[in-house]
Amino acid sequence: MTSLERTLKFIKGEKVDRPPFHPIIMRWAAKYAGVKYRDFCLDYKSKCRAAIKCAEDFSIDWVTVMSDPFAETEAYGLKCEYPQDNLPEPVEYPYNDVSEIDKIGVIKTHENARMLARVHEVEEFSRLCKDKYLIVGWVEGPMAEYADIRGFANACMDLYDAPDKIAKAAKIITANAIDFVTYQVKAGAHCIGIGEAACSQIGPELYKELFFELDKAIVNHIHSLGAIAKLHICGNTTAILPDMIATGADIIDVDHLVGSMKPFVHLLKPTQVVSGNSDPVSVIQDGTPETIRNSVIKCYEETGHRCIVSAGCEVPPGTTVENFKAFRDAALSLAGL
Repeated sequence: MTSLERTLKFIKGEKVDRPPFHPIIMRWAAKYAGVKYRDFCLDYKSKCRAAIKCAEDFSIDWVTVMSDPFAETEAYGLKCEYPQDNLPEPVEYPYNDVSEIDKIGVIKTHENARMLARVHEVEEFSRLCKDKYLIVGWVEGPMAEYADIRGFANACMDLYDAPDKIAKAAKIITANAIDFVTYQVKAGAHCIGIGEAACSQIGPELYKELFFELDKAIVNHIHSLGAIAKLHICGNTTAILPDMIATGADIIDVDHLVGSMKPFVHLLKPTQVVSGNSDPVSVIQDGTPETIRNSVIKCYEETGHRCIVSAGCEVPPGTTVENFKAFRDAALSLAGL
């Protein structure tokens, strides 16, 4: 059974040899593969090489385009610096006042270098491993993208000062994301992840009012293209998890800050699964093989075996290879359970 088959069958509720192993690895993957993080972000062939090496060496069942949230934001005018071996740093935001956000307009995937590079990255994955691993593209959801465009603090203030302006901008951002989705699926992505990290910070009322239907629209578009959708919202999403599930996304990422996933399992449709949610720091990075295994088993059992093995967010770059192997071994130990 290939990793791709394992993942697709698992989501459908069909019998598999073991649950899929989908750790979120960005800085860890770059470090393990000997790739400077600047190159991991900007050179799609370097990222593909790193992702595939990790998948091959650690029985990982997916490869992803994830590295940083600024591929789309640069198209809106964000100026960003890329340190040689650290996370990208925004240095100049395109809209410095809420009065300027009416200028947010249509962006075209094929006219923007980093967005087009992501499409090429999906094409490269497709060329190298389209029948072996689940290939996952990525877009930022409307709230996450707006926060990247304005800066998080300003974006939160705008939610209260100018909700009508944000609602208008969010619809435009969503339309642009949908276009970006189309390019990536046509390039060979089996799945598209939607990153909405900021939504865990705005409360369930604002999420429901301003962003739920837009996230759902992106999910629906992904499905219309024959791909599967993954919704990723960092942080304590306890209050919005029912809405996250209601978007219809096939894979719902659950952060470790949520705690137990058990109260939400009954909300899943037969073709939905959760992914998570071992603590990436205290368990995966700093834990022992025993604590890692116990956490993985707990996540799997409390969800009625409807959980993809993953940490509750990105695996930190300080995680030792030995601990990552223990994480892999814990995932493999679920075979037959």
